[in-house]
Amino acid sequence: MFQSQSATPSWGRVVRAPSEVARPRWADELAAAIALAPLAPNGGLAAGLGRSYGDSGLNPGGRVIAMAGLDRIHAFDPQAGLLRADAGFSLDAAIRLALPHGLFPPVVPGTKFVTLGGAVANDVHGKNHHLAGAFGRHVTRLRLRRTDGAVHDLGPGDPLFAATVGGLGLTGVIEWVELRLSRVAGGLLDNEDIPFGSLGDFFALAAESEATHAHTVAWVDCTGRGRGLGRGIFSRAGWSDDPDRTLHAAPRLSLPLDAPSFALNPLTLKAFNTAFYATGRMRAGRRRAHYEQVFFPLDAIGGWNRLYGPRGFYQHQCVIPEPTGRDAVAALLEAISRSGQGSFLAVLKTMGDQPSPGLMSFPMKGVTLALDFPNRGGDTLRLLERLDAIVVEAGGRLYPAKDGRMSPAVFAAGYPALDTFLPHLDPGLSSGFWRRVRP
Repeated sequence: MFQSQSATPSWGRVVRAPSEVARPRWADELAAAIALAPLAPNGGLAAGLGRSYGDSGLNPGGRVIAMAGLDRIHAFDPQAGLLRADAGFSLDAAIRLALPHGLFPPVVPGTKFVTLGGAVANDVHGKNHHLAGAFGRHVTRLRLRRTDGAVHDLGPGDPLFAATVGGLGLTGVIEWVELRLSRVAGGLLDNEDIPFGSLGDFFALAAESEATHAHTVAWVDCTGRGRGLGRGIFSRAGWSDDPDRTLHAAPRLSLPLDAPSFALNPLTLKAFNTAFYATGRMRAGRRRAHYEQVFFPLDAIGGWNRLYGPRGFYQHQCVIPEPTGRDAVAALLEAISRSGQGSFLAVLKTMGDQPSPGLMSFPMKGVTLALDFPNRGGDTLRLLERLDAIVVEAGGRLYPAKDGRMSPAVFAAGYPALDTFLPHLDPGLSSGFWRRVRP
């Protein structure tokens, strides 16, 4: 059932891990794979579509249960807005099923190529966190299979449910998920792009927009300094009343080869950020946009992670609580600008006071900054450690789904519910991430 597979890369393509992989298609095959997974030295791990940037979805030297083949619908009630499907069912498929009925997943991350199980395990969040919270708030039921053979049907309020939402697949293997969908008129949103010149302007726009728009986010020029520190383009959107329910198309462009490493350097970084800001200023204003453009712009390019070259890239996403958020984000951007390494895609967003049911969920009320850094070896790792120190001092945390190198101390500092979470672990499951942060 399990077959050896070498050098499976994370989405960031820095971390690569050999493992034994099983690809079950039916529930009985899944049960058999779960029973066999703990027999490997590093145990087993369920994995989805491989969009985790670091090693939370990898199990080097262990066994991986690839869940994407388990993608069947168990029940769909358009009147009640409820969908129950295998954990390997993707958000891409959920949108294609739901939108013709005037429904849409209540929370989507920056890619639709995520399984329902992966969305629960990472408790993903989107541009509407200030209203909808994270994904786990909308899960009404799930089934969890443990490696000791136990099967649990869980719902909100159950301690094992709380451990599983945001639990990184370490409490058991999620077999199916029941999700409450949101009602929409169609697939279009009224979107507005607003240039801003400073971090102060960003926070003012965010406070104003959260009261009027369901979806808010900003791109930030992380090469700016002085008065230009934190300038960017703020985007806010709400669902249109237009009944057009046109579905998204397949990616129009795919990158078959890695971009050359020399293409990503301080000069091209500065040029890109300057050009992106200038283009954003020219395109500022209101327009009606398809959900694909608003929520999933990078999905239009298949294999976009190859843009960072053969050495890959690190992502650093933090969330910092409200009282310290402004000063900490300024300190982060100043450290990045001084380093000359910068990020091509720096995303800044405020998060609302919508607590997740998950013990180990990443989101909290405050501000989140997500950054991509081309892998330049030691220089990049030292910069990321400086950023970690700023985050920890401000009382923030890093997102495991985006991480491939945080230390055990940084992880423990960011997740105060860790001791409550530990008794719920399935001893037959593990991951590269977990062995790194809990040596």
